Formats: sequence, structure tokens, C-alpha cells
Amino acid sequence: MLTPDTKAKLQRVSTATLATALFKRGLRNQMIQNVQPLSPPKALSMVGEAYTLRYIPAREDLNTMDVFRDPNHPQRKGVDECPPGVVMVIDSRKDARAASAGGILVTRLMMRGAVGVVTDGGFRDSTEIAALDIASYHQRPSAPTNLTLHQAIDINVPIACGDAPVFPGDVIVGDGDGVIVLPAHLADELAAEATEMTAYEDFVTERVRAGAATRGLYPATDPANLELYRVWREQNGR
Repeated sequence: MLTPDTKAKLQRVSTATLATALFKRGLRNQMIQNVQPLSPPKALSMVGEAYTLRYIPAREDLNTMDVFRDPNHPQRKGVDECPPGVVMVIDSRKDARAASAGGILVTRLMMRGAVGVVTDGGFRDSTEIAALDIASYHQRPSAPTNLTLHQAIDINVPIACGDAPVFPGDVIVGDGDGVIVLPAHLADELAAEATEMTAYEDFVTERVRAGAATRGLYPATDPANLELYRVWREQNGR
């Protein structure tokens, strides 16, 4: 479970810092590739547990408008039963030729309490979605209905999204740089480490803006800089 403390920490760190923390643990493939925010991220990063939807290539005789008569159609079932606080992550096989979802479904996710929606494909009604109070990321706008190319096949199963593995319950973090996937069992320690890294990076930024060189400062290979950092933390309550 994503704890309130861990969520609060992750909302205040960058995907870049988290990517470095993951790299230290040998995890190099956690950034979802080629997704952009539909609107500028708010002050805090998008953070929530992954709730997944998987598409396969549509087979035309099985993917007609009539599929929506089925109350258990995976796309509609996932949207209508999505738990609050999650990020819906959609595996569209990196294919943005048809929409993964549109404005009405993303509005429904918002009203269900989802904090974000991510697809490696595209959204239709993208201008409308960008104005909603829910974080949203996609590859590019796409007007054709999902039925054109995408057949919804399952919800809340392991998926790929933008070449990153996503397991239900993994922690999804999104900011202006994109979206990263944190393995659930590492979320607490990654949040703590990234918070510490962010404090040091803020110190470094302040020093560089004051004219300091980066050698020995970033990374901290000169012990004198660590002493300066200790004093800075005390002065700034970090």
C-alpha cells in the first residue's frame, strides 16, 4: 500500500531524481517512453498506484460497437470500477493511430477519484482532457475511436507501457519530464532517498548560482562541500 507519507514525499521529488535512485539499484527501464503531459503539471507531481488496462490489436469481427453492450467490457468496466487515488495506465502498444480513451471516460476516471491516466498511445478530445482536474499523459492526440485498432482485453494485469513494465500496485510518478514506474516494494525507500537527494540538489543549485564549480560538489566528492551542506541544512530546515 502507498502510505500517505511516501506519497507526500514522492509528490515533491522529480522523475529525474527517482530515475537516478532506480539506476543505483540496477533498474534502467522504468521510465515510460514517449509520453507527454497534456497540460503543464501542477506544483506537485502525479503520484498513485497503477491500475492497468491492456489492449491488443483489434480483430474486426470481435471489435464492433456492439461490444459496449457488455457491462464487463474491460475498458468500460475498468473506468467505472477504478478505485480512488490510482493512476490508470493503458497499454496501447505505442500505437497512437486510434485513441486509447476520450474526454467522457477520462472525466469518469476523475469523478471516481483517479489522480491520473497514462497511455503510450493517444487520447481523443485532448483539449478537453487537458482542462480536467486529473493528470494526463499520452503520445499525441488521436481522433479515431479505440475500436478502430485497439481491442480491450483485460484490466489490472501486468502490462507494458512505453517499453516500461507496469505491475498493478506499482507506484506511478509523473512530472514535466514524463512518467516513471516504481516497483511497489521499493516505493518507501525510493521516496526517502529521493527526498534526501533533492535536498542536496537544491543546495548544489544554490551554490552553482552563486558561482561555485561543480567539481567536487556534484557529486559530493570533496568533504568540505558536505560540511557546507550540513550547515545549509540546519539553516534551511532541510
